[in-house]
Amino acid sequence: MDEHTEHLLRLAYFYVKNRHAAEDIVQEVLIKFSQRDYDERGQLRAYLSTLTINQSKDYLKSWHYKKLLFQEKLFPVQGKKQHDELIAAEERSQIGAAILQLSLLYREPIILYYYEEMKIHEIAQLLGIAENTVKTRLRRAREALKPYLKQEEWEVLRHE
Repeated sequence: MDEHTEHLLRLAYFYVKNRHAAEDIVQEVLIKFSQRDYDERGQLRAYLSTLTINQSKDYLKSWHYKKLLFQEKLFPVQGKKQHDELIAAEERSQIGAAILQLSLLYREPIILYYYEEMKIHEIAQLLGIAENTVKTRLRRAREALKPYLKQEEWEVLRHE
């Protein structure tokens, strides 16, 4: 549980865009996992990732999520500017926010490829699609991100 929780939390967050909902999803996934008999046929991380992805998609279809989305449109949250050493963290959050603007179809491969550092064939296997489809979605996602991340000088990208 300790080994995989952070990974699953990050994965769920990129789907649902809400830390508290992501924590609930990971908790439900771990409860479901503890109640099932897991056969050591594959990698545990991939199995838990699949459970988390499915649980996140179920959440996105739920009435609660749609109600929450409606409330956020009525009462938008304003962000704060940060200075000095927090610039890199701010840029990371801007990049993350830009990724969250993508549709789920393009967000999935970007998250799995860049944040989870999975290979294209692993992503294809996890999502149940062809490798060329993954490559196409990655390319289209990068193209869709360009307007959000216009010609700015990114401190975080210079160091990584």
